[in-house]
Parts: sequence; C-alpha cells; structure tokens
Amino acid sequence: MPYSKEIESALKKAKIRVGDRVRIGDIEGLLMPRVMGSPDHVIIKLDNGYNAGVRFSKSTALERSKTHEPKRIEEEFEYEVEEEHAKPSKKELCPPGKPPVALLSAGGTIASKIDYRTGGVTATLDAKDIFASIPELQEQVCFAEAVDVCKVLSEDMDHTHWQALAKAAAKSLRKSDGVIITHGTDTMHYTAAALSFMLPGLGKSVVLTGSQRSTDRGSTDAAMNLLCSAITAKSDLAHVGICMHANSSDDYCMFMRGTKVRKMHSSLRSTFRPINDYPLAFVWPEGRVEVTSPRVERRSNAVPKPDTRFEPKVALLKAFPGSDPSILEYCVKQGFRGIVVEGTGFGHVPTQAKKSWIPSIRAAVESGVVVAVASQAMYGSTNMEVYSNLRVLFRESGAIPCGDMLSETAYVKLGWVLGHTKSAEKAGEMMLTNVAGEFNSRLEEDMFLY
Repeated sequence: MPYSKEIESALKKAKIRVGDRVRIGDIEGLLMPRVMGSPDHVIIKLDNGYNAGVRFSKSTALERSKTHEPKRIEEEFEYEVEEEHAKPSKKELCPPGKPPVALLSAGGTIASKIDYRTGGVTATLDAKDIFASIPELQEQVCFAEAVDVCKVLSEDMDHTHWQALAKAAAKSLRKSDGVIITHGTDTMHYTAAALSFMLPGLGKSVVLTGSQRSTDRGSTDAAMNLLCSAITAKSDLAHVGICMHANSSDDYCMFMRGTKVRKMHSSLRSTFRPINDYPLAFVWPEGRVEVTSPRVERRSNAVPKPDTRFEPKVALLKAFPGSDPSILEYCVKQGFRGIVVEGTGFGHVPTQAKKSWIPSIRAAVESGVVVAVASQAMYGSTNMEVYSNLRVLFRESGAIPCGDMLSETAYVKLGWVLGHTKSAEKAGEMMLTNVAGEFNSRLEEDMFLY
C-alpha cells in the first residue's frame, strides 16, 4: 500500500527509500513501508523496536539521517597481515577471557522480523545479523564462526534438519569452546532431543535458544536468551540443552536437559520448563552460572562423532476417549516401523471399550512394528503394575513402557533407534536403555514446581 502522493513526492525529493534512516522533527528511525492505516502518516521504526506513525503535512521537515549499519561479524576478526600466510585462526584472535563460541542459525522467531507483505513475522536474518544485533555478546565471547545451517520456522523442520545441525555442531565443536544454535521455539524440544542422541560423548555444551518475540520488537527476549546461552556455552557444563527465560521478567535463564524439556506456553517468554527433571543450571546475564542438578556432565576433551542415522517412518499418536484404533492399522499398512502412543495417566489406552486398542497394538507388534507407550500427562511415569488394563496392555500386546520419558523424546528416540537396527527385539532393548538422560530413576515432588 503506497503513502499519499504528497509523502511519496517528499520522499523522492529527499532521495529517501524504505529502509533508510530518517528524521521527522524530533523523531528518528527507519522508514517503514505502509501496510495499513492512514496514507497521510509516515511509519517510523524507533530504535526501541516500536513503530510510530507521524502525521505528514507540507510543513513537516523530512530529512535523511546518517545511514546506520549494524556491525557485522567479520569486523570482529579484522587484522593486519604482516607476512604472506600469516593469517591467524579466528580462535587465536580471541583475547584472554573471551573464549571462541560458534553460532549456528536454524531460523525461527529469533531470526525473524516483521514481513510487511503479510503483517506477520518470518525468518529472514542470518547468523551474522543475529550476532551483530546484540553487542553485549561481544563482552562475553568471541565467535569462532557464524553458520547458517537452515532458515526455516521450526514447524517446517524434519529429521534432515536435525541431521544437518548435528553434523554442523560436531564440526564447530572442533574449533570452538561451545556451540549456540538459534532455533524456532515451537519444535525446539524435538531438536534438542534429537541432538542429544545424535551427539554422544560431548565434552562441551551445545546450547539451543530462541525467542518468543521477534528481534525487531521492543519486548523481544532474544538478547538475554542469547547472552545467557553464550555464558552457558563457555561454562564447565557439557550437555545438549535449551537455555531460555526462567520467568516473564529479564532476570535470569534456565539451562535444561535436551531430553527432559518441553515448550509449555504458546506465548510466554518463560515457555520452556524441565519435565521430570531439575534444570541443569540457572544462568544470569552478568555471567553467573549456578548448577542446580545432581546429574551433570562436566567439560572434557572428548570430541563427539555425530551419529545421525534416523528412521523417519515413525508415528506419534494420541489415545483419547472414543479414539479409533484403526489409525494403528493404517500406520502398519503405510510401512511405519515404529509408533509411539500417548496414553492417558499411567499409559492407558481404550482397553475394554467398544473399540479396544489392544488387538491393534498386538497386531502391529506381531508384524514387526515397535510400539512404545508414553504418558500424555507429561509429569510422572508410565506404570504397568497399577491397573489391570495396564497389565493387559504391556503384557499381552508387547508394547514398551516409556517410563518418565516425554512422548516427544520417545518419538525422536524411536526414530534414532530404528536407524540403528532392523530388529524389533534389539530396538526394544535400546528404547529401555538410558542413552542421553531421557530416563530419571528418581522423580522428586519439587521437580513439578519449575
């Protein structure tokens, strides 16, 4: 939508284009395109991230300000070459106290800004833009490299993105003291679980982070999440995990185990919570890290070799009152090798109902499909001993109980397991083996408070 003829004429006379930095009276910012509202108002994006509409008249002074370009990541690594082939590595350029950390971008809200064609936000920023937009990061770390692995919103990701991220992270860990991955929040916990299995034997941390508000909004949580993630990446911990706001204020962040974390709110900045686990650590933006879990791995010289084998023909199904078990039969016919069922409570599925799931689960297992059952209650654990229906499910159908493992983690793990074996029996054994902290042998009541 164009501005009025008067505004368009004034912009042309002043040689101002959308995206230029302008001044109108005492207001200064970036000139934005008009997508709605009065054509007689000029839309300016202020430095605080908010937009302001300024009424334009013939007497309005409209001028172009000095062009403002954010500092690019390449400037961090400028140096003079005294002799041929004397270029130092980026890691060698880091001054004392500023360890090299790699930044991998996978898109998401943290890499997004407003798209004025649609009125929504979309992933457009690359890794270098993200780094350049938050100068506080330069006080904590220097960046060994900034790599754009993919640029998608997380609902569009699949296992191939997880594999690419695992390979990129393993490569970056060879030249850095830790890795930050910026990612969309909707499915970040799936990716965190996948990388937990695909990066065994970590000696450093791979920290996933994102934002609930895009970086061009004044209320964005991107800066503090990234800052705390950088602090975590250079810390003594060696985990795949998610580092995001711990509460709705800009106080501190939580670093949470990649297999025991879930997005719990669609819009709150403190959306991620540890499930059936304590946070690995609380992280403050000034640099303090307080370890809060008794189950932590410490930094070592171990170099991970990515293990990215994955079977995509795995389904995640939810059992609910009146649900039809023919969905299981459909999955079998479609060649699925694994199915994770979200049961109710301790892992129940309709058992003595008109449409019992037991025969369909048993048939799937007998055909060679691995069926695992997790609890849609999330907190707590499946338990095959409490109710008679549960005993029928687990003892007569051949389904595997997932214990306190999250259903999303179980889905990812089953795909990873089936990428390593064609044997249903071996897959069952691997599903019951604690590979990446996905099982917690002791569940404390206060874990529910986070």
